[in-house]
Amino acid sequence: MPATGVSLALREVRGSDAELLHLSALLAAMDGEAPLPLATMRERYATMRRYPDYRCYMMVGADEVPLGTFSLLVFPVMVHDGRPEAIVEAVVVAPAARGMGIGKAMMREAMRLAREAGAAKLALSSNARRLGAHQFYRQLGFAEHGISFSIGL
Repeated sequence: MPATGVSLALREVRGSDAELLHLSALLAAMDGEAPLPLATMRERYATMRRYPDYRCYMMVGADEVPLGTFSLLVFPVMVHDGRPEAIVEAVVVAPAARGMGIGKAMMREAMRLAREAGAAKLALSSNARRLGAHQFYRQLGFAEHGISFSIGL
């Protein structure tokens, strides 16, 4: 439960048009981008569902209004002790709901889901310019680990 006493529930996204439209708006708010069109969201959701342990979740309030979202991928690895690992990505809280403990509640749920799936660790990446997000993750117990590299394709 967030510090504000807001009643929250985690829902797995099932792919309805209404959910996908809410999801598109939430994700667009992360970087101030235009929401993806519904047809694109349908296609991306269908592709995501083909992965056996890749799920998208929404945190909703008592009125079922989406307040935040994250996606969680649990995947097998052939290193260390062989336990699966997990990645949480596309973590965003609706702008009007920020500062209410929703992000913390979502991340605790992501940790719980990854743990229940047997994951040895939960990882995430964050844009280097999101210093506030980095502090948020540190407060939750995440530690910087290694260096992340990417290349635009």
